[in-house]
Amino acid sequence: MGPACDAIGISRTRFYRSRRPKTSVPASPDAAPLRPGSKRALTSAQEEQILAYLNSDRFLDCSPRQVWASLLDEEIYVCSWRTMYRLLHRNQAVKERRRVRRHPKYVRPELAASGPNQVWTWDITYLKGPVRGEFYYLYVVLDLYSRLVVGWLLADRECEELARRLLEQSYRKHAVQPGQLTIHADRGAPMKSKSVKQLLSDLDVRTSHSRPRVSNDNPYSEAGFKTMKYSPDFPARFVGFEEAEEFCRAYFVCYNQEHYHTGIALLTPAQVHYGEAETVLARRQATLDAAFAQHPERFGQRRPQVARLPDTVWINPAAQPVCAAAA
Repeated sequence: MGPACDAIGISRTRFYRSRRPKTSVPASPDAAPLRPGSKRALTSAQEEQILAYLNSDRFLDCSPRQVWASLLDEEIYVCSWRTMYRLLHRNQAVKERRRVRRHPKYVRPELAASGPNQVWTWDITYLKGPVRGEFYYLYVVLDLYSRLVVGWLLADRECEELARRLLEQSYRKHAVQPGQLTIHADRGAPMKSKSVKQLLSDLDVRTSHSRPRVSNDNPYSEAGFKTMKYSPDFPARFVGFEEAEEFCRAYFVCYNQEHYHTGIALLTPAQVHYGEAETVLARRQATLDAAFAQHPERFGQRRPQVARLPDTVWINPAAQPVCAAAA
């Protein structure tokens, strides 16, 4: 059979398998052999008796473990307490009896700013005082697009009235129009306080809050605090409130006017916030063009380009719809 199978292009194994008689298959599931039941299985009458015990007025408010123990003390054994649970589950008679607090599902904040004074973020950080356990509270309001510190306040306590005053002063100082601004913060007590909510409602400012215990929902404020605390002249402790306030005053002037920020094309926050970015970038590009014209070999014969400002700055970018591939 070997040459014949080779001639028609099949293997001998396949040929002999095709000639083997096929086993008969049951025509329907009813014809298939039934699996024998377990000798330990309860009958329907026994299950009804157990459910009658569990649903009786005597045991209506008792757990299966208590029912099992009570019946056992009366020299009655019907089944294990775990079997009682299975019967109750099967009959949808088991649920949580306690008032368990259900945490709400918080929506992920998705904020975008394409220019200054569209989205502000704010937070409070601690500055260590002269002795252990003493802190000063630094309130900082940051513009999402330009990274400019639009307002700050140092206090010896965390207070909703101070937060309200800072937000109102910053709003007035930057001449924000009603309906223009969104303010984002975490869920601290001052951020969710009634007076702050009332102020923002009166000013027609939209509010946004981070999800609980998700620091990435307010990344720009967190990064701003890290920039400050990692600066070379930031002390381990401040000897007094006056020193802390003096440091913050000098630091925020330097941060707004002199700090070149990587996220905004190595410009200062003030240049971006007050509309000087394009002029500065054009001047930088002219300098690079002159250097390229004089020594093109230093640039690999490729004209250098300055970094550009981002079109939009996001907190949690919105998911982009996935386009179906063309057939």
